[in-house]
Amino acid sequence: MTQNAPVSSCDSSLVAHRFDLPSFFPAWARSLAEAYFSGTTCLFVLHGNVHDLIPLSNDENGGYCGLPEFLAAQVFGSWHLVLHYDLGQGLRPMSGGDPDRLKEMVQYLTVRMGEPASWPRDPDKVLLLLDALIERNLLEDDPGRRKKIAVVLDYAQYLAPAGDLGALARGQGTNLVRMLSWAQNPYIKRINVAFILVADKLSEVNDRLVQSPHVAAIEIPLPDIATREAFARWAAGQADAGKSGSLPAVEAQSSTSGSPVGQDMSPAELAALSNGLSLVNLNVVLSQARHAKRGVDPARFKQLKKTMIERQCQGLVEFVEPPHTLDLVTGQAAAKQRLRDDADLILHNRLEAAPMGYLLSGPVGTGKTFLAECYAGSVGIPCLKLRNFRSKYVGETEGNLENVLTVLRSLGPVVVIIDEADAALGNRSAEGDSGTSSRVFSMIASQMGDTRYRGKIVWMLLTCRPDLLPIDLKRQGRAEVHIPMFYPQDEAEVREMFLAMARKNKVALRPETLPPIATQGQLSGADIESIVLTARRKALGAGRTELAQTDVQEAFTEFIPSAHGLEKELQELAAVLECTQLTFLPPKWRQRVGEPGGRAQLQERMMAIRSLLKD
Repeated sequence: MTQNAPVSSCDSSLVAHRFDLPSFFPAWARSLAEAYFSGTTCLFVLHGNVHDLIPLSNDENGGYCGLPEFLAAQVFGSWHLVLHYDLGQGLRPMSGGDPDRLKEMVQYLTVRMGEPASWPRDPDKVLLLLDALIERNLLEDDPGRRKKIAVVLDYAQYLAPAGDLGALARGQGTNLVRMLSWAQNPYIKRINVAFILVADKLSEVNDRLVQSPHVAAIEIPLPDIATREAFARWAAGQADAGKSGSLPAVEAQSSTSGSPVGQDMSPAELAALSNGLSLVNLNVVLSQARHAKRGVDPARFKQLKKTMIERQCQGLVEFVEPPHTLDLVTGQAAAKQRLRDDADLILHNRLEAAPMGYLLSGPVGTGKTFLAECYAGSVGIPCLKLRNFRSKYVGETEGNLENVLTVLRSLGPVVVIIDEADAALGNRSAEGDSGTSSRVFSMIASQMGDTRYRGKIVWMLLTCRPDLLPIDLKRQGRAEVHIPMFYPQDEAEVREMFLAMARKNKVALRPETLPPIATQGQLSGADIESIVLTARRKALGAGRTELAQTDVQEAFTEFIPSAHGLEKELQELAAVLECTQLTFLPPKWRQRVGEPGGRAQLQERMMAIRSLLKD
């Protein structure tokens, strides 16, 4: 960092009234100040987007810095001592770029702690040294001689990691006790001493520390659209001026050596398209475009953004770019109309009327994933598939999910597809996994039910066994629209499905080529796709690119459908019983459900099948 706002501009921070804070302070810094002003805590855990860039002032040319520098120069800019510690670099004073202030810190600390080169690096010894420094500061007879001390402990998850007390190493247990004693000490709370613990994921920090009433946990979110636009303007200004600014990561070039940022997209357009990105990742995208000596066009930007978000989520999500829309879906007329109407609400920003989520259920091979992707293609918003975020290490599963949810909240509107939802999302049971499943379930259920994100995060839960999905997730206000999926019900639907699968796989198939087909209700969409692909292989083997009737007939004759009749019937009954709109059901099921005691009869049949399958 080569450029900072004057330290004196923040003399009011954490000392004066909260309304005197500089206007450019982010919301999380204001929350920290308010918690400190209340006098209830002196120990804070900052988590979330902790490795991002933070503006140093309101001025577009003011520059950006990392979190430790921002804390030293801005939040604690008027304090006498700011000490920063991590396992890699050890303990060191931070002055926010002010050499005179740094000199004063070193002189004071040398008298009381020895030469900086002699300071220990081991966390146990460092925390003990800090404890002695703070105790000595407390014992000053003259209150005017007491120093204002801020201690920033980076990568706190390695100092007090999550886990049972018995699993903690001796040193980690000592660290945890010492931090709790700092937080609970009433004398420390009365003087200007603050401890800032920084961790990527809150779930990786020990629960006894995070859940203590004497500790304040504050999330640093991903940047909002105003922050991203301000950064894009700053980056554009640096590129146009041929300066590197105060951000070492940006190697800005002049307009003669490459296209300046924003040549093809304005800062406002960049900000609108970059939701879900941190400023660090946005800087990477802009730098790649600049180094490639071309402007930032929307298509390339979206591709770079996709890569950065997948990397930001550590490969736990997969971007899906659906090439199809609901027009390609066969049958399901009522369901398609409902999805089209909901997509129209989101496109016209009528989010208050959009559903929180959907539950797509039905037998295997009915096209649940295909329908979800076609919906995303129709609504025209990003679509993500949630990959396996579970880990064998304690706390890592929850940390992975926390990271993904943070990105989703910033990325919206977005469609989130969770396949095999009954297995992926867990339940309230905590047996055999130290409570991981119940915590994952709680995090997902809480996010799905947060109405602030109605129409912004659209959940699509896919399962062939909706009866195994916890009722908490499929209630109204979460996955509230339950759409059952069925095999093609009549010959017209079967023929339409053949043509749809041919279009999906780019197979030349004319309607008149199809032979008579009378297997309605027996072939799934996956079965029909397999027959189409087999027919294509036969045509290619004969040197033709267009299917002949004999190709389809032979492939159809040779195909043997799955024989798992009871399992399929069970899955179909479960989908019917979960349906939330009568018009979603085919006529035969609509009639059975509408009969007196119809639902009870279906439930009895389903229970009987479940009992048979268990035997």
